[in-house]
Amino acid sequence: MKLISFDVKADFAFFRKPETNNTINLSYNIIHKPAILGFLGAVLGLAGYREKDKLPAYYEKLKGVKVGVEPLQHEKGNYAKTNIKYTNTIGYANKGTNFLTEELTLINPAYRIYLLLDESDALHDQLLASLKKGDSVFVPYLGKNEFTAWWEPSSYKEHRFSDITIRAGESVKIVTVFQKEIQLKDQLEAPFPDFSKPFNFEESPFVYFERLPKQFDEVLMQYELVEFAYSTYQIKNAQLLENLYFLDDLDAYAQLS
Repeated sequence: MKLISFDVKADFAFFRKPETNNTINLSYNIIHKPAILGFLGAVLGLAGYREKDKLPAYYEKLKGVKVGVEPLQHEKGNYAKTNIKYTNTIGYANKGTNFLTEELTLINPAYRIYLLLDESDALHDQLLASLKKGDSVFVPYLGKNEFTAWWEPSSYKEHRFSDITIRAGESVKIVTVFQKEIQLKDQLEAPFPDFSKPFNFEESPFVYFERLPKQFDEVLMQYELVEFAYSTYQIKNAQLLENLYFLDDLDAYAQLS
């Protein structure tokens, strides 16, 4: 197994929240796993959406890949946004009248994507080679095909990692967003930022929360939403979190799921 990372950037991004209406459309702030799988599918040249109520080929082939996200060049987890207005004048779409819609679009988003890949799997091995060289079959984008994304091969990195058991009550650094919503039992305390521990003084101390898609509900054909958090503080009771990997070269943990 290889745990790698690479940095994805774009001038704009729009990850539409399905619960918003067609007049004012909002975007998720952090790129989520279904969108990352679409990016990887473009790199590999896998087919996208072809039929209604059927998941695309890239999702079916890559849904088992473990993914983690670290926001880059952000303001306490947030990206600047701009309101872009569109006018739809196609008659069959708006019954003869001009339809106006707005999208709150991210400006200059950048993310470090972590992947856990199996070199013995031919598709995973092909993905490793493509990401390392900066090759892509299709043009990848962030949310909309006009928002072209790219990554520099120099940002590709292979991490030394291990499964180090976290002691109860220990505080650790987690470099990725992590799943906040967990099932607790035996009167255990949930993971939370340890405000008593020193943080990286190159960064402002903050805690960021967002409800993000984790995967598709393959019966209902809609996102399964989960509460995520991201913080520059160390996290206490992180032993309750699943799929944490210790990155030896960063002396920190990443959650990949």
